Amino acid sequence: MQVRNGKLAGGSGWHAPTLPHVESHGHASRPRQSRPVPAGPGRAPPIDLGGPTKRETLRRDDDGGVVVSHPEQHRGRWRPRLDRPALVALLIGLAGVVYRLVLTLYTVPVSNSDEATFGLAALHIGQGRERPIFLYGQHYMGMLESYLAAPLVAVAGPSWPVLRLPMLALYAVFLYLIYRLTRRLCTPWFAVFVVGLLALGPERVVRDQLTVVGGRPEVKPAVLLMLLITVGLAAGTIRRRRLAVAAFGLLVGLAVWSDWLILPYLAVAGLALVWAARRELLGWSGLLLVAGAVVGVAPMIVDNLRAEPGADSLSVFREISTKAGPLPPWSERIRGGLLEGVPLAHGLCPVDGCGRWQQWFGVLYPVLLVAGAVLAVLAYRRAAGSRGERVGPVVQLALVAGAGLTLLSYVRSPLAATSPLDNARYLSVLQLSLPAVLWPLWVAALTAWRGTSSVLGRFTGALSTAVLVALTATTLVITVFFAASGTAASRTEERQARELAAALRANGPHEVYGDYWTCNRLIFNTDETVICGVLDGDLSPGQNRYRPYWRQVGSAQRPGYVVEVGSPMDRRLRRLLADRADAAPVREVGGYRVYHPDTPVRPWR
Repeated sequence: MQVRNGKLAGGSGWHAPTLPHVESHGHASRPRQSRPVPAGPGRAPPIDLGGPTKRETLRRDDDGGVVVSHPEQHRGRWRPRLDRPALVALLIGLAGVVYRLVLTLYTVPVSNSDEATFGLAALHIGQGRERPIFLYGQHYMGMLESYLAAPLVAVAGPSWPVLRLPMLALYAVFLYLIYRLTRRLCTPWFAVFVVGLLALGPERVVRDQLTVVGGRPEVKPAVLLMLLITVGLAAGTIRRRRLAVAAFGLLVGLAVWSDWLILPYLAVAGLALVWAARRELLGWSGLLLVAGAVVGVAPMIVDNLRAEPGADSLSVFREISTKAGPLPPWSERIRGGLLEGVPLAHGLCPVDGCGRWQQWFGVLYPVLLVAGAVLAVLAYRRAAGSRGERVGPVVQLALVAGAGLTLLSYVRSPLAATSPLDNARYLSVLQLSLPAVLWPLWVAALTAWRGTSSVLGRFTGALSTAVLVALTATTLVITVFFAASGTAASRTEERQARELAAALRANGPHEVYGDYWTCNRLIFNTDETVICGVLDGDLSPGQNRYRPYWRQVGSAQRPGYVVEVGSPMDRRLRRLLADRADAAPVREVGGYRVYHPDTPVRPWR
């Protein structure tokens, strides 16, 4: 197969829009040398990640739309005017943010004790009581989200909307950055399409974007910014190159500290940077890259220096990567990863699982990865020799490789087969590769609709169009279904949790025992007025992430017990109370039963 004049020579006559050098407006053209703009007095020159120049005129892009923003000078002020794709993307992005803001205000998806642990850490940080490096009770999962929320929690007090507001801001940044990157690599209207898909959000998707459970909301914008820096360095549009390289290293360090799931994307982004600026990295830029990474990962380094043997990051990473019991066959793990995990991560299924008609995207996903890699290689080969023209295909290859490595690491785990619904959240980072995965479909559909391909090409284009329409329609239907009827259960559970917190805060007891999914949420809801110690179902000590809480309840003279009505803990407690079960003060609040016996029941002592 050969490439001639932008066409794939062969039996189909099918051709793709030119990929080699795509400027910020998505229009492939000859490289243009821009004249540097001097910095004003007392003002640092801006870092350009690919925006238009002031002399840019309105032109038609590959999709028939008006190109990029048109800057204007008006009384000494620079005012960008959005083109049609940028305006549509802005409106769609705002709709996605507003939709998630409404969910945030109603605490949908429902909160839980894992999220409450991050909230309590934010409360402690704001009060100056703690400076946690990792999530309480473990030696991984950085606390960057708690530090982001700490100022808001310190000012407004603990509440779920306040805790989640930084996640909403990170989602908005993610949308903006993926639009900018997709527009640079592909075309403006394709970037709008990607933003439209990411603006939708059923429960599995918005849970990963809005809840404060560590890692994923912040590492995705970090990777996108790293790739934009790589594009800018290769294209020569970044003026302070050493500063940009240092920022790249800082983002790498912060991402490593925050969430190890992003390691495959960090690896491919690092390779793309080496390709784009390999000579510079042999000098001061390389030292600044390392220095930035060390600063970003410094909290992890400090923790490792203090950690006991076996509690360092490498030991913990090795432990969580190898434990899990019997290993299911590869076929079951691949089936769970592709047919359940991939559709769930992209919003094609409700949170309780995928039907057969929703699993088609998982089957198609590896094919799209291969097609995306082939298109990127072809674009790289037909590009001119400059890095500025070849950086687009290189970044697309990085996105494809990042998705492939993430998926491979996921299906290596037994959890891909044994618990695909609970663990599909680990594939949420695949959203980073959505532009590279869907680009082959867009190219085929666009070529067919323009009538520039053979019969086989038109058939392929019609099939690609159908896939894009089906993907959009399915995501939209699942999102509407969730927004219309899927939030009721979350709101009911949240209301019951608030009722329990209000009752205990007003009337006590203020030191209680409960299960894991009750305790930390209860503590957060009461602003630590009620302290809870975690017990397992057999009333033995459970997973107490923050030990001071356990010690405080353990020293209480007359602790209470908060259990779900009819739960194993409820039945076990009644058996231990025996004749005192009816005599002990008992009341039911919000689906919970609160016991307050005269003498404590601590069977583990």
